[in-house]
Amino acid sequence: MVSYTILCKSDLNKTLTLTELLANEKVAKVIKSEFAKGIRNIELVTNNEDARLKLQTQKELHQFEVNKDDFADILVLAEEHASKNKLFKKDCDRVELIDIETR
Repeated sequence: MVSYTILCKSDLNKTLTLTELLANEKVAKVIKSEFAKGIRNIELVTNNEDARLKLQTQKELHQFEVNKDDFADILVLAEEHASKNKLFKKDCDRVELIDIETR
């Protein structure tokens, strides 16, 4: 069983640290107004500077079965499966293999 997603040119895949996020004035203002409304002299501080937030495009997972003899051609077969099922759209013309499960 092969699982894959369709990749597009406009896909987002970005990682931010918590420090970067809190340094943004707009983000800090929203946090303060939501959780400390009406209170002055508030500072946003983090103890974990390595904490990360990942922004990525949500993808639909597609699956199909292949014979073990076709294992070497899985990427080509995934592209054919996507094409046959009309999953490719404008600027979405590649596949990313996510998982290969054998039995």
